[in-house]
Amino acid sequence: MRIRSCLAALSLLGGASVATLTAPSASAVACSDIEVVAARGTFEPGTLGFIVGDPVYSALQKKLTGKTLSSYKVNYPADLSPTSAARGNADLVNHVNSQASACPNQRFILVGYSQGANVVDNSIGISSAGAVVGSPIVATLPAAVEPKVAAVLLFGNPIRALGKSVTGTYQSRTIDFCAKGDPICENGGNDMGAHLGYTADADAAAAFAAGKV
Repeated sequence: MRIRSCLAALSLLGGASVATLTAPSASAVACSDIEVVAARGTFEPGTLGFIVGDPVYSALQKKLTGKTLSSYKVNYPADLSPTSAARGNADLVNHVNSQASACPNQRFILVGYSQGANVVDNSIGISSAGAVVGSPIVATLPAAVEPKVAAVLLFGNPIRALGKSVTGTYQSRTIDFCAKGDPICENGGNDMGAHLGYTADADAAAAFAAGKV
């Protein structure tokens, strides 16, 4: 019930009139130094995501001076349909593969919030099957692309409620925020507001990514 209520709150946020941060077009500028690939949360409004993607991108612009930055908003429903996360997984992998081929020197920062974290988890080979709004893996970034991923930034990651986390190749490049009491990422969590508060972690996430670029 707590999880349903939290998702309902995100649904209401999606329909609300909210102030938007200055954010780039979701279309990537060809061959920037770094592309931020962001998967928004369930029903999350905003260019890259009002709660996480947009503020993280803004913070990265301030941290990564001297480098060109572009963005891509993962194209997926971000709803409660059973194939939503899988569609995001496929789109993220297809897009990054395409960019890596077109722009051999480009690096990537992957950002995922809530269901978007499931999308990113799957794309780097960590299954979100069984998690809230999760899915089995349908595509993974190939070994040739893996070194181009500078950092993975996750927020309210549903697999954590299953006792899982990012392990293996990407572990040292991943930071995974789970607010105390967040029922989406903490088993037994009961603070619905915690899941909506990750904007406060944008600067710390950007600082982590800047240290990996």
